[in-house]
Amino acid sequence: MDHLWMHFTRMAGHDAPVIVRGEGCYVWDSRGRRYLDGIAGLFTVNAGHGRTELAEAAAKQAAELAYFPIWGVAHPGAIALAERIAALAPGDLNRVFFTTGGSEAVETAWKLARAYFRKTGKPAKHKVISRHLAYHGTTMGALAITGLPAIKADFEPLVPGGIKAANTNIYRAPVHGDDPAAFGAWAADEIARAIEREGADTVAAVFLEPVQNAGGCFPPPPGYFQRVREICDRYDVLLVSDEVICAWGRLGDWFGAQRYGYRPDIITTAKALTSGYSPLGAVIADDRLMEPFLRDGAAFLHGITFGGHPVSCAVALANLDLLAREDLHGHVRTHEAAFRATLERLHDLPIVGDVRGDGYFYGIELVKDRATRETFTDDESERLLRGFLSDALLDAGLYCRADDRGDPVVQLAPPLTAGQTEFDEMERILRSVLTEAYTRI
Repeated sequence: MDHLWMHFTRMAGHDAPVIVRGEGCYVWDSRGRRYLDGIAGLFTVNAGHGRTELAEAAAKQAAELAYFPIWGVAHPGAIALAERIAALAPGDLNRVFFTTGGSEAVETAWKLARAYFRKTGKPAKHKVISRHLAYHGTTMGALAITGLPAIKADFEPLVPGGIKAANTNIYRAPVHGDDPAAFGAWAADEIARAIEREGADTVAAVFLEPVQNAGGCFPPPPGYFQRVREICDRYDVLLVSDEVICAWGRLGDWFGAQRYGYRPDIITTAKALTSGYSPLGAVIADDRLMEPFLRDGAAFLHGITFGGHPVSCAVALANLDLLAREDLHGHVRTHEAAFRATLERLHDLPIVGDVRGDGYFYGIELVKDRATRETFTDDESERLLRGFLSDALLDAGLYCRADDRGDPVVQLAPPLTAGQTEFDEMERILRSVLTEAYTRI
């Protein structure tokens, strides 16, 4: 452990458990302790842990063709997976560019938007609109799209052109907090106003998650995405649905755009495409975005060594087979109301202000005063989350995320195989730990 530099981790004095095994919705550490995996690794292991058929698919492919790039050549796995993804994606999103993860997919989508407009005679369109607190990755381009100031400060100056607009946190709505449809219209129109301020001739794309992750799982208000689609069409701006988390069943459909009934120009995805059994991401683009690159002498001058890795493609194909065969999307739709109802039992705790989300993707916002919705000070939040909650939840047997990149929240996104037994266990652990947290704070 003296040599391992962990991600997003305060390393000084950190005593990390070492996870050595997983099965279903649970993982075990090197000391034999069992934990309920309340966020599917990192919103990733949708099929659950210990799926030997996915490991076997990787081994079989590695023995046959362990690696070959897709730079001017192809291999059967990448071809088959691109075809499969195109068949599942909405509308005319039929072109698939492979990456190895979500940040690379977001970065690629921004580069594609810029290149597309340059090749179609609008080279000034290069900026991106995204939402406050939204997380879209940590590579330098993706970080400029990310709306979390705290994780950007050490790396500035960033790639120019990342513009921010309002998110859809109706619990903290500055206007129309009692009218979801009106609030959704206002939030969508804030994107239009941002485009107008910047100048529509300079804006290439709007990047939105179906349910915004950072800040604590903000679902879209009614009509929100339909209005955003109209705005993007009005100003000739591409709508990118960032589904690194929300695709592959997390919200009860293959894609979040399908759940909420909107048509993006690009989908970015990763994580559960392989249920985390091998690294893989993808950009899924509308056919019209490919057209300028089909002209003689044209190319999208971008590539990634391990994008479309044969082993990862084989795992993804086996994973999509598994998700479809076991109808895990249908499982989510069948049980999501029970998941919500179980978490909403926690509303009787004075520290619980809001329970929000959709599918198997929920956030619980913590407050100091539920009646006034008063949040915690920075010092209180530090003591609450890092001084107590994170370790206490883990010690109680629940691996989840206690986060204050907006207001303090606990996030839950279990494997899609979870059912009432796991919901009850989550609620029981959360009830005990949050009760103690409130007395401490």
